[in-house]
Amino acid sequence: MTTEAMNDAFGKPVDHHAVARAASAAMWADDNASQALGMTIVQSGPGTAALTMPVVKTMTNGHGMCHGGYIFTLADSAFAFACNSHNTKTVAQHCAVTFLSPGKLGDVLTATAREINRQGRSGITDVTVTNQAGETIAVFRGHSRTLGGAIAPDHPAL
Repeated sequence: MTTEAMNDAFGKPVDHHAVARAASAAMWADDNASQALGMTIVQSGPGTAALTMPVVKTMTNGHGMCHGGYIFTLADSAFAFACNSHNTKTVAQHCAVTFLSPGKLGDVLTATAREINRQGRSGITDVTVTNQAGETIAVFRGHSRTLGGAIAPDHPAL
C-alpha cells in the first residue's frame, strides 16, 4: 500500500494535500524568522513546498548582492516546510548549498523544495532557488531527521 492510499483509523482515505497544508499552517504560525524576512508560502504539498522572499537593502552585502546567508535561509525554510509536510516534526540534520548566480536588490527569490527520498527517520530534500526571471541562483540539498510528534494535532502523521 502506498502512502497516498492510506486510510485513517475509521477507514476513510486520508487527504495528503490537506495534511500538508495543515502542517504548513501550524508551522507558519510560529515561524518568526521566515515571516520577519518577508517570506511567503506559495505552495505546500506532500514532500514539496515553495516560498518566496523579496531581496531588500538590509539583505545586501559589501558587493551589493544578496548575502548568501539569506539565500540559504530561504532554501532552508522551503526545506523545512517540505520535510514537515507529512505532519511529523522533522529537523535538518545536514545541509549544503551551492551558489550559482548572485541575488540582487529588488529580486524576488523563490525556493522550490522537493523530497527526493524518505525512509525511516531520514530524508533527503532538494531545493532550487530562482529569481523572478527563472534564473537559478542556488541549489541546496538537505538531509532531515524525524523527531516524531504531530505538528497539526487534528491531522494524522503520514
